[in-house]
This record gives sequence, structure tokens and C-alpha cells, in this order.
Amino acid sequence: MNAYDIIRRPVITEQSMADVADKKYVFMVDINANKTEIKAAVEQIFGVKVAKVNTIRMQGKVKRTGAYPAGKRADYKKAVVTLTADSKTIEFFEGMV
Repeated sequence: MNAYDIIRRPVITEQSMADVADKKYVFMVDINANKTEIKAAVEQIFGVKVAKVNTIRMQGKVKRTGAYPAGKRADYKKAVVTLTADSKTIEFFEGMV
């Protein structure tokens, strides 16, 4: 797996944008990736220094389809990446705050 297979996409919500001031960024990642793989991928893609990675496994929501059986969205994993104090910021998130 390369770095772009591990980091799927950023998570853009009000709460995640509020954490950008503290150098915390939220990404949706591959469900089988571990913390060290996520750290290496973020450092390779964005050229920053990562201090800490927290991961959350999210269960997919059950959705109605109008008939039995009900449908279900896929499970996914989120990663909250905290950068070091002396690291530069990720430019992708600059215009959104």
C-alpha cells in the first residue's frame, strides 16, 4: 500500500475545522491501516512532522431502502492527526477556516 491508499480524504466538519487552530487534522483512512502507517503517510504526502495519531472506527449507519432487508453504509476509520509545535501547517485546510 502506498500513502495515497492509506489516506482516503479529509473530513470537513465544523468540529474538525475548529481543531485546525490546534494543529489537529481529521482524515478518513483505510480501515486496515495502523497508527504508524497513517503517521508515515501524512508525513510523506504533506511534508509535516506528526506528533500523535488517534484513530476511531466508525460503524456504518443502517438506512431504509423501502423494503426488507434494510441497507447499511460501509464501516470506516477516522484518524485525528496532531502535528508538532514546530511543524508547518497543511496548506489544504488554510482556505476553509
